[in-house]
Amino acid sequence: MNIRKSLAIVGTALAITTSILAVASPASAASRDGVCDSGEFCYYYNSNYAGSVSDFTTSVDDYGTTQPSCYEFKGSGAGQGLCIKNNAASAWNRTSKSVVVYFNSNFGGATQTIAAGARANLNATLKNNNASHAIGGTTNPADPRAAEAVAFAKARLGHTDWNNECELFVERAFGTSGRFATARAHYLWQRDNGRIHTGTVPPAGTAVFFTSTTSAGHVMLSIGGNSAISTGPTVYQTSTFRDRSDYLGWAYVPGGW
Repeated sequence: MNIRKSLAIVGTALAITTSILAVASPASAASRDGVCDSGEFCYYYNSNYAGSVSDFTTSVDDYGTTQPSCYEFKGSGAGQGLCIKNNAASAWNRTSKSVVVYFNSNFGGATQTIAAGARANLNATLKNNNASHAIGGTTNPADPRAAEAVAFAKARLGHTDWNNECELFVERAFGTSGRFATARAHYLWQRDNGRIHTGTVPPAGTAVFFTSTTSAGHVMLSIGGNSAISTGPTVYQTSTFRDRSDYLGWAYVPGGW
């Protein structure tokens, strides 16, 4: 047998072996392809796991409500292409952690917990009223002291003694100080712990971050309703902060404050 023919036979054998191995490999989580793979949390448009599928590998705090920016049902079947917010009837949790489905965006309101590996029809409260979900449960819920923090900030509108003290201002609003040296340090901690939210309106009592023009960065305190209070030469309220080119996002303050 000549060398060329031998190599051809070996190549064919390897191709067949590779094909067999590929078929034998179990499905793994893919990036939102409309198939509920292992490692994913999936919504179904209809009850009893029927209709189009929308699959996730991460928590989502706001699904959006209009195309083309919303999270939609991707699989074939009834509901395909529709936004998933307030449109899901059942779910399959193929992750290794429990998943909490929320009535409101930003992990708020009534909840239903779906155990790891379990399938469930959404209950009467959550069926067609699903607005966010947290894989493993949310690790950064809204701070119960938010109302007090907002009251602190509002009481200081017009004050002139907080210039260049934005991080301290936010910390004092929660009755603490000395947690982070700068707003930039606070932002980096939030970012590195996966707590930064973008694309949604910051809830009241959350920290809102900016690159700013200095290495210290800048932080404001959200008071809800797409408004925030900021330090400066005077403490002021703004409703256009999310339009700033240096806007970085928002986060719930650390639970230990």
